[in-house]
Amino acid sequence: MEYRLLGGSGLKVPVLSFGCATFGGQGVQFKAMANTSLKEAKRMVSLCIDAGANLFDTADMYSYGKSEEVLGATIKGRRSEVLISTKASQRMSEGPNNIGSSRFHLQESLEASLRRLGTDYVDIYHMHAFDAETPVEETLNTLDKFVREGKVRYIAASNFSGWHMMKSLAVADRYGWSRYVGHQVYYSLVGRDYELELMPLGLDQKVGALVWSPLGWGRLTGKLRRGQPKPKVSRLPLTSDWGPQMTDEYLYGVVDVLDAIAKETGKTISQIALNWLLTRPTVATVLIGARDEAQLKQNLGAVGWQLTAKQLEKLDRASQQNAAYPYWHQMQYERNQPPVKRY
Repeated sequence: MEYRLLGGSGLKVPVLSFGCATFGGQGVQFKAMANTSLKEAKRMVSLCIDAGANLFDTADMYSYGKSEEVLGATIKGRRSEVLISTKASQRMSEGPNNIGSSRFHLQESLEASLRRLGTDYVDIYHMHAFDAETPVEETLNTLDKFVREGKVRYIAASNFSGWHMMKSLAVADRYGWSRYVGHQVYYSLVGRDYELELMPLGLDQKVGALVWSPLGWGRLTGKLRRGQPKPKVSRLPLTSDWGPQMTDEYLYGVVDVLDAIAKETGKTISQIALNWLLTRPTVATVLIGARDEAQLKQNLGAVGWQLTAKQLEKLDRASQQNAAYPYWHQMQYERNQPPVKRY
């Protein structure tokens, strides 16, 4: 397993990490992903640790806390072997203060997460969403306090826009507080919006990307192919409206190229899609999920080999998307962005 520094921090993370949203299976969205039993979860966590993929990502709102509970049970007695990433900010219960990134909500959220995980600290604590009602100063001062208390090792964000992230970094720098070193983002071969603003920001400010849904909301697993019926077992029918949208023609155009490269390399479509992400600038780790042990082993096989420059070029070209303004205009000016090299 390869390890990379997370942004501008000194923390090394594996290039493949395990996303625990499949643990718990509570509610429509998470039940559609999977309902992994504790026995299965322990086996998958052990497989990841043995492979060197020792970062496990969850969130308080995944299955209403059940995901954290299951993860905590699987790592009992093995805390020193793993890195834990969890999140707060999303609503967990009714009440005007039970949502957001206020000091009130974050203090309650962190203590609840620590109890469910069975640990006295988390390695990476994400703000799961930007809270436009709470002053950024209040959020960052609270997070800095968590770091100084030893309850949190590093802080990160998730699903921020460029100005959300830059304002937060500027405030942290102004007061000498802990700054976000990671940004958990949606990024895939069929979802490249991250490249337009957040990737250049990450390069400039040394914010590493932790990639969620790297297989395009389940579209790049190899189950969807042109002219073939859609699979009966899939989360897409239930959750596709919540995720990124695209035309079938665009999707199948990318899958056609993936299919051709799969034949050339002997790798699966999903392995190629994951490997492509690991060549991209700022990407520190890619979060893989799995319904079962077989799927996990296949995803772990996405590392230890390289795509050729020609294969990467084909994938880049097939997956290129039209940019929104002002990015399409900026792309016409050769000095607008710094040279972007692969990782």
